[in-house]
Amino acid sequence: MPHLKDIVAFLDARVEELSENRIVVENALSITDPSFNEMAIGWCSDANLDIIPTLLAGNVIVSKDAIEKIDLSSIDVLLIAVDHPRRAFMKVLQHFFAEKPLFGSIHPSAVIDPSVQLNKNAVSVAANVVIEKGSVLGNNVVIGANTVVKSHTKIGDNCSIGSNCTIGGVGFGYEMDEDGNYDLMPHIGNVVLHNNVEIGNNVCIDRAVMGSTILHENVKVDNLVHIAHGVVIGKNSLIIANAMIAGSVTIGENVWVSPSASVRQKLTIGDKSLVGLGSVVVKNVQEETVVAGNPAKVFDKK
Repeated sequence: MPHLKDIVAFLDARVEELSENRIVVENALSITDPSFNEMAIGWCSDANLDIIPTLLAGNVIVSKDAIEKIDLSSIDVLLIAVDHPRRAFMKVLQHFFAEKPLFGSIHPSAVIDPSVQLNKNAVSVAANVVIEKGSVLGNNVVIGANTVVKSHTKIGDNCSIGSNCTIGGVGFGYEMDEDGNYDLMPHIGNVVLHNNVEIGNNVCIDRAVMGSTILHENVKVDNLVHIAHGVVIGKNSLIIANAMIAGSVTIGENVWVSPSASVRQKLTIGDKSLVGLGSVVVKNVQEETVVAGNPAKVFDKK
């Protein structure tokens, strides 16, 4: 359990008082949790400062501006003032409370082809993972249970892949023959995940027909997402739960694709754009544009 003084020092935060009876922090909790007490730490946005006077004890991360708005003599909590409370709370969770991956751990049930390139001391591979031939893993890579990494997939440093995913499977690409039957187009490309990509659970990312399906640096993919063959996603973009990105779509940098959105094949989604909840995108989206609806229409420039 961390000491409160260490948390305060880690955040380089401002505090009005640091009393001895609050030296150990046992839990990180929402300030609306009934069990929030003197051994807990939470955070509060400026919009919810009215909650603080109702708290009987605890340690709350707030903004520096909030300190000026609160009568400190009327509250029973310790306030920790920072520039960005939610971000600071996230860092506290990461540093003091979150379970750290055990690198150098490969579960005995994992099946890794001898041709795979990886540093066994710098990966964490869970039970029943399969990594096929020709794949390359960088350092600090975490792969959850039951995930399959298909052949020739390239994974950069500091990437995490959740459980029950298929990375580099064959896409849904068919060509009709002279008899009217569909033949599967061979997919001879691969998937490339650049550094700091994070993928949730039950995600499918298909290999390209030729070339690569590419997720650039710092892309984050939520649970239950399907990314089809030949898709390219730019840096720092987020693809949220249940979204479907069809084949050969190009998504720019800093794009937000909301839950359950669908993007038609071969479209371009411009940088810093936002695709709304449940949208069906059938036309290209310009940079810094918000689209939503079925079919998706432009709402406004961001």
